[in-house]
Amino acid sequence: MRNFDQWLSEMRPSINEYNFYVNFEKVYANVDSMKVELNILNSLVGSKDIEQDFREILKRYPETLRCIPTLLAVRQHEIYAQDEEGAFLYDFSRMNYSVEQYIAFMKKTGLLSLIGEHIINNLVDYCLGIETGLDSNARKNRGGHQMERLVEVYLKKAGLEYYKEMYLTQIEQTWGVDLSAISAEGTSTKRWDFVVKTDQRIYLIETNFYSSGGSKLNETSRSYKMIAEEAKSIPDTEFVWITDGGGWKSARRNLHETFDVLEHLYNIADLERGIFNSIFV
Repeated sequence: MRNFDQWLSEMRPSINEYNFYVNFEKVYANVDSMKVELNILNSLVGSKDIEQDFREILKRYPETLRCIPTLLAVRQHEIYAQDEEGAFLYDFSRMNYSVEQYIAFMKKTGLLSLIGEHIINNLVDYCLGIETGLDSNARKNRGGHQMERLVEVYLKKAGLEYYKEMYLTQIEQTWGVDLSAISAEGTSTKRWDFVVKTDQRIYLIETNFYSSGGSKLNETSRSYKMIAEEAKSIPDTEFVWITDGGGWKSARRNLHETFDVLEHLYNIADLERGIFNSIFV
């Protein structure tokens, strides 16, 4: 019998990879894609008559407009702005207002002052900083896939036949198995992180990592406990849950209940001990 308290104590606070914090390759690529236009706009740095100089640039190089959203740390090419003079939806992929209106935009957002008063020295370096900040906002998305990548490493090490992100209907169609017991009689469109197929069984695998607590953990634990109980009625099919994270320490009660009924509940330490080499038959 496994000891729940000991198993829970093995949960780790983080699985952040080195590129979790900033994906610099992406940052450099984004800046490189507009480096020519940024260098054209660099001629405005310290300009004595920036409005006129910017007017001339827009007439000769209208493509420089596409850099403007990044200067404001905005991803989309359309920006909405309004004041007492009216409401405008500026398009920076193609000019949809007059040059004078775009000059008004630059002035009212503070960009003309930022550039013309020499507050910054180089727009390329400035955009590198902005792109770094914007990329850090993507950490949540990167974090959501880290556990999947980690589990996949151990699936590969074990030499298993596995499939990623399969829907219930795909599993039923591929191997002719009836999963209605865990699909709410065919109404669920659940997608499994991994599916392992051996000569004797199909293993449905879910993975997640929770660095912090919250109500979602209790809901997840209860949901997976129900799936584990429902899966027992399906011949030659097993449910496997791989989870980790310090957040579980604040939701230990519900996790303990699931631990007691789910045979295949594992953490990263279990993977490191080679559990995949013994559970799949």
